[in-house]
Amino acid sequence: MANDPRHQMILLLPRLRRFARALAGTSADADDLVQATCERALRSLGQWTQGTRLDSWMFRIMRNHHIDEVRKHRIAAEEPLEDKFDLTGDDGRAVTEGRLELASVRDRIAALPEDQRAVLVLVCVDDMSYRDAAEVLEIPIGTVMSRLSRARLALMKAEGATARREVSR
Repeated sequence: MANDPRHQMILLLPRLRRFARALAGTSADADDLVQATCERALRSLGQWTQGTRLDSWMFRIMRNHHIDEVRKHRIAAEEPLEDKFDLTGDDGRAVTEGRLELASVRDRIAALPEDQRAVLVLVCVDDMSYRDAAEVLEIPIGTVMSRLSRARLALMKAEGATARREVSR
């Protein structure tokens, strides 16, 4: 069962969902992207080579499908307000502040160019090595490093601007 690629795909779902969220922007679009990726992977399972990394293969399928969809629709989706500020449930200042900070970080990441956002999520969130991220994105490892560096600098710059706005209030 553990060697069954279908079982391995199920285990990959949380990682696929994180990457899809980074690419697609909204929860609904991310869910659609994960579903489309799984459908394509299952249809093309005969093309996957046993012994190679299933996660890299599926991330590549997802990225390619996302690029196809962006080209096809040319849409820039806005995250619905209810997804950004889901403040129902727990009551408390720390929970609210944490959710607001998370929404702020998510917005700053979403504002990054797609190439930087994809590298940032694969390396910093999904804990992929530079080499694995380069393989998934089909780019040189040096490009992964430079995109990651630019993404981190942009996030720090955005954080500094946010902090300056907070101080000036």
